[in-house]
Amino acid sequence: MSVTISMGHPGAQPFGQASYPGLQGKVVFNTGAAKGIGRAMSHAFARHGTRLMLLDMDAEGLDAVRVELLAAFPTLEVQTVVASITDDLAVEQAVSAAVARFGRVDVLLNNAGVSMNKPSLEVTPAEWRRAVDIDLSGVFYCSQAAAKRMVAQGGGVILTTASMFGLISAARRAAYCASKAAVVSLCKTLAVEWAEHNIRVNSICPGYIQTALVEDLIHRGALDVDVITRRTPLNRLGSPQEVAEMALFLASDCAAFVTGHAMVADGGFTANGF
Repeated sequence: MSVTISMGHPGAQPFGQASYPGLQGKVVFNTGAAKGIGRAMSHAFARHGTRLMLLDMDAEGLDAVRVELLAAFPTLEVQTVVASITDDLAVEQAVSAAVARFGRVDVLLNNAGVSMNKPSLEVTPAEWRRAVDIDLSGVFYCSQAAAKRMVAQGGGVILTTASMFGLISAARRAAYCASKAAVVSLCKTLAVEWAEHNIRVNSICPGYIQTALVEDLIHRGALDVDVITRRTPLNRLGSPQEVAEMALFLASDCAAFVTGHAMVADGGFTANGF
């Protein structure tokens, strides 16, 4: 059944949530699941009757999302794990726990990430390493751990939330742009390499999305929302729910011939040459 929801931003139009085939009963491992796009994806995949393993460093946030999900979907099978994706051993243990609980991992959603908005001359080595460790290395650790199980079970889907800044550049975002560009390239490489195992690997490249992360940047004066919306042809920020709908499509049987793709959801930002 189609349910109309509001995008929560001035100028946004409500849209009807679609239903996608082949997701019922699938096991979804979702990182960065406690907030923002990861939280929206948790709800979207729960709506399709999947089984969820949710990972985040925010224990309170994970508990809150679990309560929300069970209130909305009382029969949902959902487990949570508190861990950092920068810890390769913790990632391996978390994926093993998902397999032990559910028997397999069908879909990996790489949502965990951090922003880095700072003049490049002021970025410290520790800040650089943190951005690369989380936004790039953590994605590889999770993808590799999930893919090992997917190879054994005959296939799966890996979907990474990258950024439009993996495709274009911007001042004051050297670590972020470099990491996200590397993630887009990593996904293409893994798509080619793992296609023989029936593993599809794609990335989503959102523009400015109305999340707590973006709202914090606006609050700190690091982003001018009026400038951003004027620069965006659709004249608004996106919503986490809109990104989640793209994830559903790419994870579903509708996208069975889509791999190695970086799908942009930016309201026309990167197309706007002015």
